[in-house]
Amino acid sequence: MTPSRLCSSLSAALGLAMLAACARPPAAAPTPHASPDAPPPVMREFRGVWVASVANIDWPSRPGLPADSQRAELVRILDRSAAMKLNAVILQVRPAGDALYASELEPWSEYLTGAQGRAPQPGYDPLEFAVTEAHRRGLELHAWFNPYRARHPSAKTPTAGTHISRTRPELVRTYGTHLWMDPGEDDVRAFSTRVIADVVRRYDVDGVHIDDYFYPYKERDASGATIDFPDSASYARYQRAGGRLGRDDWRRNNVDRFVEGLYAAVKREKPWVQVGISPFGVWRPGYPAQITGFDAYQEIYADARKWLRNGWTDYFTPQLYWQTARTGVSYPVLLGWWAGENVQRRHLWPGNFTSRVGNSSAGNWRTEEIVEQIYITRGQAGATGNVHFSMKVFMQNPDSLVDRLTHEVYREPALPPATTWLGGRAPSRPAVALAGTTVRMQPGPGTPPARWVVQSRHGTRWRTEILPGGAREHVVRPDSLPLRTVAVSGVDRLGNQGEPVVVQVP
Repeated sequence: MTPSRLCSSLSAALGLAMLAACARPPAAAPTPHASPDAPPPVMREFRGVWVASVANIDWPSRPGLPADSQRAELVRILDRSAAMKLNAVILQVRPAGDALYASELEPWSEYLTGAQGRAPQPGYDPLEFAVTEAHRRGLELHAWFNPYRARHPSAKTPTAGTHISRTRPELVRTYGTHLWMDPGEDDVRAFSTRVIADVVRRYDVDGVHIDDYFYPYKERDASGATIDFPDSASYARYQRAGGRLGRDDWRRNNVDRFVEGLYAAVKREKPWVQVGISPFGVWRPGYPAQITGFDAYQEIYADARKWLRNGWTDYFTPQLYWQTARTGVSYPVLLGWWAGENVQRRHLWPGNFTSRVGNSSAGNWRTEEIVEQIYITRGQAGATGNVHFSMKVFMQNPDSLVDRLTHEVYREPALPPATTWLGGRAPSRPAVALAGTTVRMQPGPGTPPARWVVQSRHGTRWRTEILPGGAREHVVRPDSLPLRTVAVSGVDRLGNQGEPVVVQVP
């Protein structure tokens, strides 16, 4: 993800602060329910976090760690995510034409092993491990890819012989401090799509994810002049074949074709795997009227509004990386605008720059800013969750960030919203037995659940707990009031919840 490239704006606006305050509900707590024998609805909210591998931002902490240390770090990340009642981890597995998983298409990443092309020692598959351990904790695991970047400035080791810059150098351009696959080359689009589809086919991921890097953000040469992306050869070939689009429109069309084709390719492999996009948070200055600054449509040729309006994604995560009161790029104003553009009613889960909390080099935000943004999201019709950049801040807990989220904003667990347009089928009623406070459950006929919802009534108060689908036994947490009722239901991987089995305590 990239820090804000927007111009400075006016500071706090009283109306926006009032909006944030109005969006804030009381602290969540178990509440009485209208029908004492029927469990209440489960909260629905996507609670995701990005785990970035490029430049070793989040994981692994440094290149070349022993495999046991890599696994231990990843387990700590997943444990912290589960303890915070997050429900999804978005793990970067292809930072720059490389792989943090076993691939026959691309070399092992140097961010993993310290040298591109070198396998982990002793051998293991990090993505397979991440999927298994995430699901064991009831977390979704989404694989995050950069479709075009071929080398990042933080890279230190030579490219491997199997890297695309070596096997197909005609497809890769040097751009400033980067190597970049040319989006204008049909073989680039096909190759990146093939890489992502290969992961969907071989791994039990819940989603695939691309971020805001399409054409590169502009760089300058030594004289300060903006460097144009060097795609004259591919554009000339397009023109010779009869293409009539101007160069800017052609570039946007190249990215459009990739996004549309990727969505179709993933659904051909596994229709239930979700496709997510997290573009720059501003489509164009002036949309809506008060918005100023960077023009992603013009500068990186990303027509993100088109992708959302055409439904080429299952969830859309615009990077709204600014404070609520910064009027030129206001969080609630931009969120409301994107919600209005979501005519296909896809999931809208804005991205938050949570790593700015306590970071003196990035604005030194207070935790209250992130708390308010989550409450604003909850108050915006059509927005049903948030994704936090990035995991490192949750491992550090500046300004009591983790404590506030865990014990206030995310006090109650939540299921991701159901992805109804992808179908799915709610699990059948399970077999449930209750012995004291121990609940035992077995899946009913058909596909087993991805998650269990176990709800317990103590007096008139209901408490909800969400468990991984592999659980077969659970001890209900103690309460000052006696246990009266337990309800158990299964949830499929698309969020469809089955009918509960309700057991009364004699």
